[in-house]
Formats: sequence, structure tokens, C-alpha cells
Amino acid sequence: MSNKSIQNSRRSFIKQVSFASILLVSGKWNPISAATLFDQKDKVLLRFVVASDAHYGQPNTEYQAMMDKVVDQINQFHLTHPLDATVLNGDIIHNENMFLAQAKQRIDRLTMPWYVTRGNHDMVSPEFWNKTWGYPLNHQITVNGYPFILLDSSNEKGEYLSPDLAWLKESLDGLKKQKQVFIFVHIPQAKWTKNAIDTPAFFELLAKYPNIKAVFHGHEHDQDGMKMQGKIPFYFDAHIGGNWGTAYKGFRVVELMQDGSLATYMVNGDGGIQK
Repeated sequence: MSNKSIQNSRRSFIKQVSFASILLVSGKWNPISAATLFDQKDKVLLRFVVASDAHYGQPNTEYQAMMDKVVDQINQFHLTHPLDATVLNGDIIHNENMFLAQAKQRIDRLTMPWYVTRGNHDMVSPEFWNKTWGYPLNHQITVNGYPFILLDSSNEKGEYLSPDLAWLKESLDGLKKQKQVFIFVHIPQAKWTKNAIDTPAFFELLAKYPNIKAVFHGHEHDQDGMKMQGKIPFYFDAHIGGNWGTAYKGFRVVELMQDGSLATYMVNGDGGIQK
């Protein structure tokens, strides 16, 4: 890449990135500039995107165009900042199961590995889910050597539920030798936000596993920040669809650095910078 191309890429990156932070190995959280992030991209061991709440099929929304747009944006980002995976963290569709195959057809255009979790608006049976995606509602994968745990937090009725803690414990027990584990669950399990639920046992369980690097939530379209519970950060990622939430639509990028720190930032798909 020429120096001019690098500078253009750098300017584009800085324009689109906001709410950047880095979680140091010490557990201290610091803000970090987009320029610094760009200059450190060669020090990244693992990079992935988390996006949620597409609400494909929601009436009176341009759900097809919104899904196509975010897929294009993630693919474009992948060209300059190679991604190991993308996780679509729930509410892929809006209630009607007939939209799931249509959504998958559009998501299939992603040019990197991608995975999904169920949200409360993904109102399909476990069998329908498994048939569509090829794996169960609770699922464990490995991305570039790092374990990702994908959790279910709803049902066919769209109720707000706690994850299957017995299944989660068994999974975490099998990952004790891993240095970092990433968890994805659509519905927040603490009443940080008005649409969350309260599951103290979830946090009691997580506290027993010091290798949990971060947890990622969707559900709350108007949240794009972080909450801390003990030593574990819990991240939100705004929304990529639907008819409410942050003024912009975007997705979260997560980067595990060589020194063990975790850098993360929101990419504004609308092309602006949040104030």
C-alpha cells in the first residue's frame, strides 16, 4: 500500500471511529484515540466485530437496505483491518420466523467467518434455529485459537431469560486452561438498563473464572458503552437496524493486543463522529 493510500485509510478510520477505549492487563480502563489505534494495528492478535439488532422484517423500516448496508460496511472494514470473525449478537429478525432464511441469505455475503446468537425478537424454535444456522442455541466456537461462547437468552415467545447456567458452567470448566474467553449474550443480565433483567447467579458464576476477558450484549439500541462488574467489562454496540436507539447505526470492533490488553471502539456506519 502506498503512503498516500495509507494516509487516506488512516483518515477514513479516524472519521468513523468513536468511543474507543483500551482495557489494560492491569484491569485499568483508559480512553484511546482513533489515531493511536490505527498506528497499533500491527500489534493485534485477534480482531472481531460485534453487531446486533438488525430487526430484519420489522414493519415500516428499510430492513433489507439496512442489512445490506452493514454487511457492505463490515466487508469494507475487513479489507483494511482484517477480521477473524463477526458475531451478530441477537435480534437478527423481527418476530416472524419466515424472515430468518432471508436474513441469512444477506448475511452470507460477509467475507469472514460469522456467527449468531438468539435475541428476544428471534422468535423461532430451537429446531428451526439449528436447521437455519447449523448449530444449537448455546454454542462454543474457536476463533483464531480463542474460545467464544454464544449464549441463548430468550425463547420462541420472545421472553427475557437468563442463560442456561449449567451449560455455561460446563463450558467454562472445560476452558480453564485458556488465557482468554469471550462471551456473547443478547439480553443484559443486570438492571443497568430499562430492558435488562436481573440474574445475580450469572455474575456469581462468571466471577469464578478469571480468564473471561469480556462479555458482549445487544438488546439496548441506545447503549454503546461499557459497564464493569468486578473485573469483567460488559460491552454494548448500539444497533444496526430497527426504528429506535442511538442516532447512528454502527458496530463494535474488538482487538486483543499482543500485550494482553483489549482495545475496542464503535464504527459509525453512517460515516460521522459521535459527540
